[in-house]
Amino acid sequence: MSPAAGEAARDPGLQPERTRLAWRRTTLSCTVVAVLAVKLTVQGGATTRGPAGLALSVLVWVAFLVVAHRRVRALGTARPRPLSHRDALLAAACVIALALFGAVLVQ
Repeated sequence: MSPAAGEAARDPGLQPERTRLAWRRTTLSCTVVAVLAVKLTVQGGATTRGPAGLALSVLVWVAFLVVAHRRVRALGTARPRPLSHRDALLAAACVIALALFGAVLVQ
């Protein structure tokens, strides 16, 4: 049953807040990976590809921060817009890239 022209739209409840918290948790996880990459490189435990892996990890981390910040801000509005395909692909690519660069640093 669709709302009439004068009625308000469905109340989303706490769903935007849960989604915002999920984005913050994922951002925290990416930050931990970036900090561990820095620690591994500084302590000399990384391979010869360490500085390149570190630079790429930090670059991907910053890209993820931009996407996550944009999404968290969008979820703060009364009627949040859906996540764009571009942002979803970029976020997924950043998470996968961080995992790959972390593996390169450890090997």
